[in-house]
Amino acid sequence: MRQYVVDELRPQEVERIRRYVEDTCEPAGIGGIYWLRMPEDLLSPTQYEHKPCQPHCSAIEIGDRYIKFEMLVRSRMKIRCQCVQMATLQQRNFILAFADKMLDELAIKV
Repeated sequence: MRQYVVDELRPQEVERIRRYVEDTCEPAGIGGIYWLRMPEDLLSPTQYEHKPCQPHCSAIEIGDRYIKFEMLVRSRMKIRCQCVQMATLQQRNFILAFADKMLDELAIKV
Protein backbone atom coordinates (compact mmCIF):
# COMPACT_ATOMS: atom_id res chain seq x y z
CA MET A 1 0.00 0.00 0.00
CA ARG A 2 1.25 3.45 -0.84
CA GLN A 3 1.00 5.80 2.07
CA TYR A 4 2.50 8.88 3.67
CA VAL A 5 3.52 8.21 7.27
CA VAL A 6 4.51 10.67 9.97
CA ASP A 7 5.92 8.68 12.87
CA GLU A 8 7.88 9.07 16.10
CA LEU A 9 5.24 11.48 17.35
CA ARG A 10 4.90 12.35 21.02
CA PRO A 11 1.64 11.41 22.80
CA GLN A 12 0.58 15.06 23.12
CA GLU A 13 1.17 15.58 19.38
CA VAL A 14 -0.92 12.52 18.56
CA GLU A 15 -3.74 13.87 20.74
CA ARG A 16 -3.66 17.26 18.95
CA ILE A 17 -3.66 15.48 15.60
CA ARG A 18 -6.59 13.31 16.68
CA ARG A 19 -8.66 16.36 17.65
CA TYR A 20 -7.80 18.10 14.35
CA VAL A 21 -8.73 15.06 12.26
CA GLU A 22 -11.95 14.52 14.23
CA ASP A 23 -12.90 18.14 13.47
CA THR A 24 -12.11 17.96 9.74
CA CYS A 25 -12.77 14.36 8.66
CA GLU A 26 -15.41 11.68 9.12
CA PRO A 27 -14.87 8.75 11.50
CA ALA A 28 -14.82 5.39 9.71
CA GLY A 29 -16.46 3.44 12.51
CA ILE A 30 -13.22 1.59 13.21
CA GLY A 31 -11.12 3.06 16.01
CA GLY A 32 -8.36 5.34 14.77
CA ILE A 33 -9.54 5.42 11.12
CA TYR A 34 -11.00 8.51 9.47
CA TRP A 35 -12.14 9.45 5.95
CA LEU A 36 -10.69 12.43 4.10
CA ARG A 37 -13.27 13.20 1.43
CA MET A 38 -12.01 13.94 -2.07
CA PRO A 39 -13.43 17.15 -3.55
CA GLU A 40 -15.65 16.39 -6.52
CA ASP A 41 -13.47 18.45 -8.87
CA LEU A 42 -10.50 16.15 -8.08
CA LEU A 43 -12.27 12.88 -8.90
CA SER A 44 -10.98 10.86 -11.84
CA PRO A 45 -13.41 10.51 -14.76
CA THR A 46 -14.34 6.99 -13.60
CA GLN A 47 -14.90 8.13 -10.01
CA TYR A 48 -16.98 11.08 -11.18
CA GLU A 49 -19.16 8.82 -13.36
CA HIS A 50 -19.73 6.35 -10.51
CA LYS A 51 -22.32 8.44 -8.63
CA PRO A 52 -23.65 5.43 -6.63
CA CYS A 53 -20.11 4.81 -5.32
CA GLN A 54 -19.63 8.35 -4.01
CA PRO A 55 -18.32 9.78 -1.80
CA HIS A 56 -14.72 8.88 -2.59
CA CYS A 57 -12.25 9.23 0.25
CA SER A 58 -8.73 8.50 1.39
CA ALA A 59 -8.21 6.77 4.73
CA ILE A 60 -6.27 8.31 7.60
CA GLU A 61 -5.06 6.06 10.40
CA ILE A 62 -3.95 7.45 13.74
CA GLY A 63 -1.86 5.17 15.93
CA ASP A 64 -0.08 5.58 19.25
CA ARG A 65 2.94 7.34 17.69
CA TYR A 66 2.05 7.86 14.02
CA ILE A 67 -0.44 9.08 11.46
CA LYS A 68 -0.79 7.41 8.04
CA PHE A 69 -2.37 8.90 4.94
CA GLU A 70 -3.40 6.26 2.43
CA MET A 71 -2.81 6.99 -1.24
CA LEU A 72 -5.73 4.82 -2.33
CA VAL A 73 -8.97 6.63 -3.12
CA ARG A 74 -11.83 4.41 -2.00
CA SER A 75 -15.56 4.36 -2.50
CA ARG A 76 -17.52 4.71 0.74
CA MET A 77 -20.28 2.53 -0.76
CA LYS A 78 -18.44 -0.40 -2.38
CA ILE A 79 -15.29 -2.28 -1.46
CA ARG A 80 -14.52 -3.49 -4.95
CA CYS A 81 -15.15 -1.36 -8.00
CA GLN A 82 -13.07 0.04 -10.85
CA CYS A 83 -13.48 3.49 -9.32
CA VAL A 84 -11.33 2.44 -6.33
CA GLN A 85 -7.95 3.61 -7.59
CA MET A 86 -4.56 4.83 -6.52
CA ALA A 87 -4.64 8.58 -6.07
CA THR A 88 -4.05 10.68 -9.15
CA LEU A 89 -1.35 13.33 -8.95
CA GLN A 90 -3.95 15.97 -8.07
CA GLN A 91 -5.52 13.74 -5.41
CA ARG A 92 -2.09 12.91 -3.99
CA ASN A 93 -1.28 16.62 -3.80
CA PHE A 94 -4.59 17.24 -2.00
CA ILE A 95 -3.80 14.55 0.61
CA LEU A 96 -0.26 15.83 1.15
CA ALA A 97 -1.46 19.44 1.36
CA PHE A 98 -3.97 18.40 4.03
CA ALA A 99 -1.17 16.70 6.00
CA ASP A 100 1.18 19.68 5.64
CA LYS A 101 -1.51 22.19 6.63
CA MET A 102 -2.45 20.13 9.68
CA LEU A 103 1.16 19.83 10.86
CA ASP A 104 1.74 23.56 10.27
CA GLU A 105 -1.41 24.63 12.08
CA LEU A 106 -0.59 22.33 15.02
CA ALA A 107 3.07 23.50 15.06
CA ILE A 108 4.33 19.93 14.86
CA LYS A 109 7.87 19.84 13.55
CA VAL A 110 8.82 16.65 11.73
